[in-house]
Amino acid sequence: MSHTPNPYETLRSAAKYVRQFRQKTFVVKLGGELLDQPGLRRAVAEQLALLWSFSIPLVIVHGGGSSLDQLCESMDLPIAKVGGRRVTSPAVLDAAKMAFAGKVHMDLLADLRAAGLPCVGLSGVDAGLVTATKRPPVEILADGATEPVSVDFGLVGDIQSVDPSVLTHLIQGGFVPVIAPLTGDDEGEVFNTNADSLAAAIAVSLRAEKLFFLLKVPGLLADVSKPSSLVPFATFEKLNKLEQSGAITAGMRPKLEAARKALAAGVHSVHLVSGVRPDALLMEVFTNEGSGTMIALAEPVDEPLVHAAVEPSGVGA
Repeated sequence: MSHTPNPYETLRSAAKYVRQFRQKTFVVKLGGELLDQPGLRRAVAEQLALLWSFSIPLVIVHGGGSSLDQLCESMDLPIAKVGGRRVTSPAVLDAAKMAFAGKVHMDLLADLRAAGLPCVGLSGVDAGLVTATKRPPVEILADGATEPVSVDFGLVGDIQSVDPSVLTHLIQGGFVPVIAPLTGDDEGEVFNTNADSLAAAIAVSLRAEKLFFLLKVPGLLADVSKPSSLVPFATFEKLNKLEQSGAITAGMRPKLEAARKALAAGVHSVHLVSGVRPDALLMEVFTNEGSGTMIALAEPVDEPLVHAAVEPSGVGA
């Protein structure tokens, strides 16, 4: 008797999630560390193409911090980050324009096209998508510090509003928007904007079903030195405990800040998923166990862990 798993049973299991999420928007943020590696970029593009083939509308937001770091180094520009966020001088902003709206953006679009996705490249400046203002100096508690310090982040944009009209038109036309993390104001200023914050604001504006952050690590780790310490499910209470323990540092801080804002404004769930492990994104969507970390406002009532199905909390967008 064969013990080979029944492929039709696998299809049946996935089908219930396909039915549940059809025509419900997913916003996916890709980290720059993934975009630097062509093999990983193509593997992620193929997973996204499969989601789109199941009539799940996608909006992709990308970072590019590692590419910007490399460009700054080649231009002898200082690289300064506090609390996982970049200090942006006028020269660094020019470099960000070259990195985010140039090579990083075009390489990603090319791989998504090769995977069969009809993509349209944008930034937050296009069609008034995002209105931002220059961030004033703010008090920041740096990693490992005990006292906050005042930080002027320079030409960094804080998002004031999102007009998703262009995204809605593109989605309804069957296209996949791909957004670079540059924003602007009505006076013609352009700002560097954290891609995690941008993805969360976009997800809220579209009343997205899910917001994904694709990472080099498996998800949220209780101990950053141990991939086996994956936290499969977290509420705000769990996140607070991890922060108090010092487990959340560097680039994970803006991701979790963005996750909190998205959930509080009506996004149903946020997922931190590996962009390195084969098919991790598909496992997160189409299996109950998932592959990474799911963050929601409350624990599911009937099942101990439900990665793919979380009912709305009633919080309005």
